[in-house]
Amino acid sequence: MDNIILPNGLTEEETHTPTSLMCWDKLLSAKRFGQEQFHDERKHARTEFQRDYDRLIFSAPFRRLQNKTQVFPLPGSIFVHNRLTHSLEVSCVGRSLGNNAANGLSEKYKDTPFYSRIQEMGSIVAAACLAHDLGNPPFGHSGERAIATYFSEGNGQALKERFSNPQHWFDLTHFEGNANAFRLLTHQFNGRRKGGFAMTYSTLASIVKYPYASSLAEKKGKFGFFTSEKDDFVRIADELGMIRENDKDVRYCRHPLVYLVEAADDICYQIMDIEDAHKLKILATEKPKSCYWDFSVKNDSNIWKMS
Repeated sequence: MDNIILPNGLTEEETHTPTSLMCWDKLLSAKRFGQEQFHDERKHARTEFQRDYDRLIFSAPFRRLQNKTQVFPLPGSIFVHNRLTHSLEVSCVGRSLGNNAANGLSEKYKDTPFYSRIQEMGSIVAAACLAHDLGNPPFGHSGERAIATYFSEGNGQALKERFSNPQHWFDLTHFEGNANAFRLLTHQFNGRRKGGFAMTYSTLASIVKYPYASSLAEKKGKFGFFTSEKDDFVRIADELGMIRENDKDVRYCRHPLVYLVEAADDICYQIMDIEDAHKLKILATEKPKSCYWDFSVKNDSNIWKMS
């Protein structure tokens, strides 16, 4: 049973039930959402996970990220980060983290039938990083609040009577960019094929930072999918063997690769926001230099060597 991941730091003896185990063999699936009937295990010039990456790069929703701010307004001649450049950089870091994870697991799983999928961790994380901000509106959390307020307090209130399911209305009045990304990638919009982008199950699961329904968001206000996509997420999570925390509510443990996507995002925005602030002359040169230097000395004195 080497192919086991235990959640929350528990040992195998402490979990007792097979539902408390996640296995790489199931977690790394090339099956495509909405196109399951066409799934096969044949080898192609590109792997299915590499196709996910390319499909996102060539998509209109991804290109539209260039018109969404990251932190600072788009100033024109000074090129600070927007959501597009941020996502590309996150993807690069995510690929490296995924490849490092794969290298660390290679020896352990080299004789397993899913070894080739272990080697694709970098591609899965890279694709998920590209998609992680697709559902976010301009101006980030402020944009989310603006959309939510439009429906809860603004002219959007007039639409409430059209909703037969109160939870659907709740989703609009508590708009969440992460949930919107999952909808954008999976929903069958008018005139489009079933399955939306028809991404692989593993890539889709790797963008869901909050694997529970909006009804469980509580004070944090974060959730991973709208009520309209709840059944879709459950299907993906169950197929991948993700752990459902209880039978009553739709709440799962994260897919393990979510942590690498989140780490790549955190690394990039914490560094690039400082860089942009310096370019805009909000921070003097000495401030980012001291921040980076203090970080490098604290974590590894050999990271930077100055001649």
